[in-house]
Amino acid sequence: MGFTDNHDGSSVADATEGAVLARIFPRLPASDAAIVGPGDDSAVMSAPDTRYVVTTDMMVHGPDFRWAWSTPWQLGWKAAATNLSDVAAMGARPTGLVVALAVPESTPVTVLEEFSDGLREACVSLAPGCGVVGGDLSVSATFTIAITAFGDLEERQPVLRSGARPGDVVAVSGRLGMASLGLDLLFSRGVDANGVPDASRARSVGEQHPELVGAQLTPQPPIGDGPLAAVAGATAMMDISDGLALDASRMARASHVTLAFESLLLGDDVDAALRGSEDHGLLACFPAGVELPGGFERIGMVSERGTDDVTCDGDALIVKGWDPYTEWDGAAG
Repeated sequence: MGFTDNHDGSSVADATEGAVLARIFPRLPASDAAIVGPGDDSAVMSAPDTRYVVTTDMMVHGPDFRWAWSTPWQLGWKAAATNLSDVAAMGARPTGLVVALAVPESTPVTVLEEFSDGLREACVSLAPGCGVVGGDLSVSATFTIAITAFGDLEERQPVLRSGARPGDVVAVSGRLGMASLGLDLLFSRGVDANGVPDASRARSVGEQHPELVGAQLTPQPPIGDGPLAAVAGATAMMDISDGLALDASRMARASHVTLAFESLLLGDDVDAALRGSEDHGLLACFPAGVELPGGFERIGMVSERGTDDVTCDGDALIVKGWDPYTEWDGAAG
């Protein structure tokens, strides 16, 4: 596991940008929506709806991932999955990705190939037809990934955070809290005696708890449920990336309502469900009486705006979740 594993072949410092791209691009998925793909100054994408959804996300070694815990393949998968989920949260179907990488000169080219393989497999598995249409390579002391994702609304209205109404049902698609429990295991048991992330210990933890560690390193966001929610009439929706409580508070403020959860509907570990980050599930609100689509399950109701953004069993929740400006301790490992 991890960047520190041995890799055969040249590093990026030994190859030209063109040579690296020639090894990467054949491994990347093509986009069904691409009219002109990689190779020109810009890609050309079809937009039959005349509108498109666009989002971007960065992953930086240290605050966002640790090489001692992630293989390049896992990192490619997660980089794709986290962007695809933001497109799905608007009710759109992902159509294309633009990938920019800034990597240390010592990075083996095989690391970028394996990263590309993970990215490809995530697209194929989670969003068939979505592919990479371009990107950029550069050199940096810190391994940095920036991805821009595009999506097709397919003539539907985008589902915003601001549309929840009193009386709506609050529902979630995806497993809550598992990714944070996996991260807790890595921080507690995937480190050496000095608290530094350790690849062999992380591998052992992953073998003992594959579901929890997998939820953190290779998330499985319910991409297809985003468009299904839009078709079913979802009034509001968003990706759960910073923790249910924190993200729900953002939806509540945007919609000027209160989201009221029921603990019995949140699973066995209510605190992990509420506070855990990086679930990359979908939080949505639906009119009362609507049959919940796909994997959505009811977790509460929307009420008139009160003094609190989010409650659980009637009690106000202390809103807390992932914030890279307050959570990262700088120990990249």
